[in-house]
Amino acid sequence: MTLRDLAERYSALEAVDKSDFQRSARILQSMWRAEHGYEIGEIKTKSGSRLLGSRLVMPWAEEKLANYLSETIKNVVCKEVMDPQKRQGKLYGKPRIFNDLLSSQPLCFNLFAELQRDLPLATDVIKNLTNGLVSSVTAIDFEWSPGRGDPRLTGDRSAFDVYVSFSSAGDKKGFIGIEVKYHENLIGAASPHKDRYDQIADQMGCFKESNREDLKAQPLQQIWRDHLLAGIHRIADGFEEGFFVFLYPEKNTHCSSAVSDYERCLTNTDTFASWTMESVVGAIKRCTNDAWIDRFIDRYLAFEKVVT
Repeated sequence: MTLRDLAERYSALEAVDKSDFQRSARILQSMWRAEHGYEIGEIKTKSGSRLLGSRLVMPWAEEKLANYLSETIKNVVCKEVMDPQKRQGKLYGKPRIFNDLLSSQPLCFNLFAELQRDLPLATDVIKNLTNGLVSSVTAIDFEWSPGRGDPRLTGDRSAFDVYVSFSSAGDKKGFIGIEVKYHENLIGAASPHKDRYDQIADQMGCFKESNREDLKAQPLQQIWRDHLLAGIHRIADGFEEGFFVFLYPEKNTHCSSAVSDYERCLTNTDTFASWTMESVVGAIKRCTNDAWIDRFIDRYLAFEKVVT
């Protein structure tokens, strides 16, 4: 059976998937839905709608929060996404956050919500991932910006998917701004360039002038804009420690290639890091045997199930 045959079997054959990885990720999510007996959802088309294996049925998906892997995670989603006060100013894509199994926003909650509710565990995990830089994680936030549209910062609507506040081993105040990708290929039109981006890049002093034009185009621009947000947040808000992390599955070659190209544009990586999803999962597994992380692995990273 070919990958295409398997995709057809699970109603997961989509023209937008540009690589075997993307097709495999959609199949894996469709398998997860089928294994749990969840009804297949639909996608709207010009002529009406059709079934899509990587979607759940609405409004059931919102009512049951079926896109989430534990009761703790569901409770965090209720607080962060469904509470009008808590979600004010945050850009959660609805209904995608409830019914789209491939979306990186639900993935953020499935990977980090348990850590938000267990900061000692979060501390052990992040300390492991930062080679001991972090002494204590003090908070984890979702879809967080230090100031959307703030001219002190990037002046745009950028935000971090996940934001980790910490104290360093030297008792310095710090943060990690994280951008999370799963199925994405980073293909698409770049956003309009702002002169402010060049000003911040000059302040940060970690970008090669010869590569500046590469940073203004996809697939590097979104990485650059998030890195700039972290850099100016650190400068403007007086942090002694702070950096940006680009997080993705190791099999997503769209992301790994973009990271390699991005790092070639840097003179140093003091404020930039890339983590694979597998490395984060490994750090969590070293710190806990809780069932939720095994559920995460089975759902998002068990590509051996996509046998052709």
